[in-house]
Parts: sequence; structure tokens; C-alpha cells
Amino acid sequence: MNHSDFLQKTIELANESIVNGGGPFAAIVVDQNGNIIGIGQNSVTKNSDPTAHAEVEAIRQACRNSNSFQLDNCILYTSCEPCPMCLGAIYWARPAKVYYAAAKTDAASAGFDDAFIYEEIQKPHSSRCIPFISLPLETKNAPFEKWSYYESKISY
Repeated sequence: MNHSDFLQKTIELANESIVNGGGPFAAIVVDQNGNIIGIGQNSVTKNSDPTAHAEVEAIRQACRNSNSFQLDNCILYTSCEPCPMCLGAIYWARPAKVYYAAAKTDAASAGFDDAFIYEEIQKPHSSRCIPFISLPLETKNAPFEKWSYYESKISY
């Protein structure tokens, strides 16, 4: 299979997702040998889970199947340009590349507009539509201090 074939598979999976009660998005993760190790379809409303986006689901499955929290030798294919949450998950998973079909503007035309999230990120915490409030607890850095001395830690 080539990149277009893998991307076409995500379109087919996105169409299947709609029929099965999910959203119109799908993603797959392919390892360096060309094997699909993760498949994800949007199931946000189906599973009442706002994090159940296709890319996140594909990454979760690929990580379980590869027994690793990083996918640095893999390629992620997705039916649509990732939203901010998925973009964050992708960067944490560290795939080698990401290929996508539809643009975020195409998704916005279909009612999936993430522009407000990008706008919210740029605002000061107190000006966001959901205010973010930091409380200065004396123990706020205790977990980080413990982590810095923890001998069995796995850095990521």
C-alpha cells in the first residue's frame, strides 16, 4: 500500500463510522513495515467521551499493540486535519509523519469548527470562556520534586 491507499482507508473507515453511530472521522497508524497497528474511528457521541476522537483512538490502540508510548517509527493517516486535542496527542506520541485528507476548513463547513479553541488558547487564562485559575498551593511542586528523584522513572 502507498500513502494514498492508507489515506483512502481512513475515508472508508470514516464513512463506516457514520453508519455505526460515530462521527465522520477515522485514523490509522502504520508501522515501518507497512502494518496497520492502530485503527480509530470517532466515537465521541456514541460513547459519551469527548476524547474519543479518531486520532486518539488510533494512537491508543497502536501504543497498546506496539507496547510503547511513542510511535516514532510510525506514520499516522487521518481522514481530516487534526483538531487541537488530537494535535497534542500526536506530538506526545511522536510519529514520524502525519498524512491527512480533508482540511480543518472542510470540517468546519460540515459543522466541526475548532477555530474557537485556537482562539481560546491565545487568550489570558482569566479571559477564556472557561476561566483557568491557578491557586498557589505550597505543595504544588511536590510531585515534580518526587519525580526528579524517582529512580524508576521513564522519561518521555
